[in-house]
Amino acid sequence: MSAENVSQVFPAEVLARLRDAVEIDPTLVVEDSFADPRVRDVLARTEALVTGWGCPRIDEAVLDAAPKLRVILHAAGSVKGFTTPAVWERGIAVSSAVGANALPVAEYTLAMILLAGKDLFASRERLRAERAHPGWGIVPGIGNYGRRVGVIGASRIGRRLIELLRPFDLRPSLTDPYVDEAGASALGVPLLPLDDLLSTSDIVTVHAPDTPETRHLIGRRELALMPDGSVLINTARGSLLDHDALIDELRTGRISAILDVTDPEPLPVDSPLFDLPNAFITPHLAGSQGNEVARLGLTVVEEVERLLAGHDLAHRIDHAELGRAA
Repeated sequence: MSAENVSQVFPAEVLARLRDAVEIDPTLVVEDSFADPRVRDVLARTEALVTGWGCPRIDEAVLDAAPKLRVILHAAGSVKGFTTPAVWERGIAVSSAVGANALPVAEYTLAMILLAGKDLFASRERLRAERAHPGWGIVPGIGNYGRRVGVIGASRIGRRLIELLRPFDLRPSLTDPYVDEAGASALGVPLLPLDDLLSTSDIVTVHAPDTPETRHLIGRRELALMPDGSVLINTARGSLLDHDALIDELRTGRISAILDVTDPEPLPVDSPLFDLPNAFITPHLAGSQGNEVARLGLTVVEEVERLLAGHDLAHRIDHAELGRAA
């Protein structure tokens, strides 16, 4: 992983717990390649690799140099960027902290849903522009009682969000081509086709994976289905939205958007999204940040402890499902 991340992902107390369980050298951090002679020497004896953001690709040459390797423990989310077919062909187990990383994304989304339901972002813009209190009367059309929330994607984040929504008087629904009625019922939400979800939700939040099939999942036609005054939230990947179509729709003032991810990312400095009052942009903050990244390291430690106790990995990646995962 990137050396700068080690002390964040494995703070002292987490690293101490890891060192109690296994023989590990936390100063040996591979950032660019596994070709360094010192690294190759250690690889020959390595049974487990701890990886994270910035890990180089693990290909056949790396695996040939690590004949004892049994498991890769990823202290981050997606493993697509560094695993190669050789990893799976050789039967090496791969675990990921993607579930741990889903927690803050779901929390961010919950916060945005509740704030959007109170019309906080538009109200702030009006207050800044007018510098005048609107008065003490009841504001019609806002509030979170019975507000309809459409969740696109029963990913780990989508499922965690549905759990977080339960204590509130909101009405969530779900669309996901890989979930059937029984699966949606188990989650406690109605299952809708995408078009129906878009046309009947006050707030739509995107939690689908970034795959060729989901590119521009929400385009001009889909945006037009959203009701007047509705809000679109994206914490998945920017490519799931057609940004040209979104900008055109936002310019009408008909809907609003909360975007933690964009396409491209980062946005060019002259992007209209920075200036549109109904676009609220954050710089990819929803995922693990600050003290939250220690949760990723802790997930790795817990996986190591499970293995040493003779148990299965709790967060093992199923290669068969990797193609439709984040």
